[in-house]
Amino acid sequence: MQRVGFSLRVPCSHSVLRMRAIPISKLKCKALQPFSRPCSHVPSVSESPPSTLVQQFTKFCYQRDLPRAMIAMEAMQRCGLWADSVVYSELVKCCLARRAVQQGKLVHKHVFSNGYQPKTFLINVFINMYVKFALLEEAQELFDEMPERNVVSWTTMISAYSNAKLNHKALESLVLMLREGVSPNSFTYSSVLRACNGLSNLKQLHCCIFKAGLESDVFVRSALIDVYSKLGELPNALGIFNEMVSGDLVVWNSVIGAFAQNSDGDEALNLFKRMKRAGFSAEEATLTSVLRACTVLALLELGRQVHVHAVKYGQDLILNNALLDMYCKCGSLEDANSVFTRLEEKDVISWSTMIAGLAQNGFSQEALRLFEQMKVSGVKPNYITLLGVLFACSHAGLLEDGWYFLQNMKQLFGIDPGREHYGCVIDLLGRAGKLDEAARLIQEMEGKPDAVTWRTLLGACRVHRNVDLAAYAANQILKTDPDDAGTYILLSNIYANSQRWEDVTEVRKSMKARGVTKEPGCSWIEVNKQIHAFILGDDSHPQIDEINRQLSLLIDRLMAVGYIPDTNFVLQDLEGEQREVSLLSHSEKLAIVFGLMSLSKGKTVRIRKNLRICGDCHVFAKLVAKMEERTIVIRDPIRWVGIQTVFLALLKVLQERSKLQMAEQIQKHNKSNDEMEKFLVQKDWIPLWSIDLEGMLNGAGRCVLRMPLVLIMCKSTAHSTWFVRP
Repeated sequence: MQRVGFSLRVPCSHSVLRMRAIPISKLKCKALQPFSRPCSHVPSVSESPPSTLVQQFTKFCYQRDLPRAMIAMEAMQRCGLWADSVVYSELVKCCLARRAVQQGKLVHKHVFSNGYQPKTFLINVFINMYVKFALLEEAQELFDEMPERNVVSWTTMISAYSNAKLNHKALESLVLMLREGVSPNSFTYSSVLRACNGLSNLKQLHCCIFKAGLESDVFVRSALIDVYSKLGELPNALGIFNEMVSGDLVVWNSVIGAFAQNSDGDEALNLFKRMKRAGFSAEEATLTSVLRACTVLALLELGRQVHVHAVKYGQDLILNNALLDMYCKCGSLEDANSVFTRLEEKDVISWSTMIAGLAQNGFSQEALRLFEQMKVSGVKPNYITLLGVLFACSHAGLLEDGWYFLQNMKQLFGIDPGREHYGCVIDLLGRAGKLDEAARLIQEMEGKPDAVTWRTLLGACRVHRNVDLAAYAANQILKTDPDDAGTYILLSNIYANSQRWEDVTEVRKSMKARGVTKEPGCSWIEVNKQIHAFILGDDSHPQIDEINRQLSLLIDRLMAVGYIPDTNFVLQDLEGEQREVSLLSHSEKLAIVFGLMSLSKGKTVRIRKNLRICGDCHVFAKLVAKMEERTIVIRDPIRWVGIQTVFLALLKVLQERSKLQMAEQIQKHNKSNDEMEKFLVQKDWIPLWSIDLEGMLNGAGRCVLRMPLVLIMCKSTAHSTWFVRP
């Protein structure tokens, strides 16, 4: 027995050891070697007497001097000396801080050499080291060889499995832990709860936690709330929160974040108010969740108030990304751009959020230019970034660019195209009228197309009146979602527009037999810090009579300049006048009129809708924006429609409608396109679809119009077409 310094260690034979240590040969590390970096004090360490080696090694470890500590450890190895377990744990911390994987393995090899028997504490330190180095196999092997495992050993491995998404192994480890008679603690349960991917497992764990008396622990309660919310069990999450005797900011953040992430913005904001009344101050995590709630509810003014509180946290990237997302999804691109340009550090989320925000607000070219800047900055695009790029291509009609990005995603960025990427290109092909190519792409896409993919094709079929392909797409949707009311209604209207009344009847019968009812449209608008909701067919708003009166007056003014309600967006089992009346009660029209009544002249009218805005309401909003000289922003589940007071935007919408209507006129009167255009020009009429609008506003184009334009609706018996007259 030899005592050196203050540490007593006895080398002993393997036959005496109770511990089954990992064979040294299995450790994949190089032989013990000093650091190659020259050091003036190397001779003094290597030549030190054994009585001072351990003391010097201890000193270097606590000073986090890794090079000299490794040299001293090599000298100790030659002398057969070991230090205390706590000292080695300090050296391992130093290796972790420097990400020195090889040196960490050398320390492990030294400790287990010559039959030295480390304590369970030190073995746990090495397991934790391998876990943090993402060397799960080495950690597992060391764990399996432990003669005695305590709660720290098990918790470390369970946490590692949960973080690695090896959920089944985390749950299995908990069962084995209980069988060995080791009682889990709050950290064990907090870790294993993250591995729950089913409600049955979660409820069993919840019972175990209750029996162990740990349900009041802050971290366990927070984890329970988080897991219940991720499984969509928000009432259970709220119930756990309400059972809390004494508040804690961690739990408050968990429950507010749970409701915000599940798109229940109202409850998230109510909980935030309760938290403030309870005397807690909001931190970064709290404000991030509140901003998510503002995003869900499109509460721009409240989001701006939160921004004031977020300023004190400066360049917190997560919080600033949440601000950026909120401004983009509320349609305030000026504020979004201000946040984006002030970011000192931009990660892939920052770039992706801004690109998607520009694309979804109709600024496709700006989104693509920003994408080029992102590539120049050196930030690598991810799955979401390219989704925003393809969305921009789709809504800008950039067919070649969209195809290029889809076909070269893997080669250029190492990203396999997903269902959403294919959906954008299918939408792009549909907008271009290439329905056969869109259908072919669906058949050839990687992975099985979902209902959303087929809905995209169905919408394009309605625009281009391809009845047979529409029926096929609708059948594919109803196979996966047989209760989708929108598909029944859209298919019924497509049949009706083609005079296929028997098919209309069959669709309506199927819809009635399944008990399918259409979700009522609902629109929200914020006025004076209050949310006003308008639901189709609901007259409960206190100002509904005045709103309807103002809407009727507005419709009369619009009709005077040529607006005619497009009844293609109404259920076709109504008579003509009933269809127009039905269109007038659409919730977004009511919200627009209320906004015009309640907001001052310079204020933007911002509306959120639960369903996709119909084409008639889209045109209505554009005409109102022009007539009232207002900016109207309508957010639906698909995109954010910004209706600016720009005449070009108005003309482009009418131009697209005119193309289809003119085609019908030509077919009806059995005239060629040239004959019809010649006839109109002889009467000083110019078909709107034939004008180069961009050139017109620049003073050059197919026809030079020097006088203000007058929009006139030229009516026929069945259809109507827009024309302009100088």
